[in-house]
Amino acid sequence: MEKTVQFHLEDFDGPLDLLLALVAKNKMSIYDIEILTLIDQYLQVVGEPGPEAMESTSAFITMAARLVQTKSQLLLPRSDEADRMREELTGLLVEYSACKAVAAQLREMAAGIFIVARRPVNLPVDHTYKGLHAPAELAAALGNMAGRHQERRTPRAEQFDDIVTAPIVSVTGRVIYLLRGLKQGSFRRLRECFGFSRSRSETVATFLALLELIRGGRVRIGDNEELQMAPPPRQKAAHRRRQLNTKRSTPPWN
Repeated sequence: MEKTVQFHLEDFDGPLDLLLALVAKNKMSIYDIEILTLIDQYLQVVGEPGPEAMESTSAFITMAARLVQTKSQLLLPRSDEADRMREELTGLLVEYSACKAVAAQLREMAAGIFIVARRPVNLPVDHTYKGLHAPAELAAALGNMAGRHQERRTPRAEQFDDIVTAPIVSVTGRVIYLLRGLKQGSFRRLRECFGFSRSRSETVATFLALLELIRGGRVRIGDNEELQMAPPPRQKAAHRRRQLNTKRSTPPWN
């Protein structure tokens, strides 16, 4: 005969508190829980409150949904996820049980202690600076203040001349430069691609262009940093189609 569980959610601090009470009622070991029985009894208790108590029991309902998922996994023949969820639930109950035990000990220790609280007292505070410093330290502090003031000044337009007048190097232009150089044989190794770069921007653009060509399959890097060109994807596809057409047009008796 199935046992009837009669609990009221307002008597518990949360879903873990209810689960521990069910474990104690069924005289289970917290390390060896009959989890299907525990889940069924928990769902029986949580299913009792009406819709008006939905807001106050949201945490219990969330745990109920989690336990239903665990039960569905446990009903499968073999489920690693079920074992993981079982261990996770056991760990939560062990930790919560330990916290309750510590809370009970602290409650006993605090029993009988006379606690007095009053409003904070506004005591006068002397804000006079009483530190003593050598003249060199004061001079260094003054220099730091002047330096910070200098940093906060609005920069002049001429300070940006080198940035504004710097040439803009496009990655697309460097892609064309690399393909033309490889086709003409101007450079055959990786290091030779950067030998004619005149600025840092040009070097960075060349590097990005080379990465784009490698990613697109147009250029390959072989042994000893040798660069090898590959035909464009369209040419590869056309070459494959020509090979297939040749095989199809060849009589089987040839």
